[in-house]
Amino acid sequence: MQLVVGRIGRPHGIRGDVTVEVRTDEPELRFAAGTAIRTDPPDRGPLVVTARRWHKGTLLLSLEGVTDRDTAEALRGTMLVIDSDEVTPSDDPDEFHDHQLIGLEVVTVAGEPVGQVDDVLHHGQDLLVVRRKGQEDALIPFARALVPEVDLEAGRLVVDPPKGLL
Repeated sequence: MQLVVGRIGRPHGIRGDVTVEVRTDEPELRFAAGTAIRTDPPDRGPLVVTARRWHKGTLLLSLEGVTDRDTAEALRGTMLVIDSDEVTPSDDPDEFHDHQLIGLEVVTVAGEPVGQVDDVLHHGQDLLVVRRKGQEDALIPFARALVPEVDLEAGRLVVDPPKGLL
């Protein structure tokens, strides 16, 4: 499974640098000089990082072969991806990567089926997007009080939603 670690934004300056919307907790590792990064769409890469720097809280990358603003602009919107195998599992039993949660079956504490985790949103609080058959998707805050159990081996996530959430 491919995981998005960044998205190329607008060009920065005239030498081909690009801004990157970072989507990883490890930008220093993922965007280190010399790293080849796969892309989505695949025909735009792989891109090799030649330099990395931060400018006013924004990550700027210099990429091999991208030496002018027009070439950088052509990369705008390109997703930078890695294989999920490249992600080191956390030692914290209560910490999960999005790709581990997506696809899990969701049931209530009473064992009633709810749906399947379709996405994880990060907007102040992590939200599970749960696809439900014949109904609108449910947004469930990913907090221990509402999600008391995550069983990756069983492919299941247990929720204890307050009345009206579902």
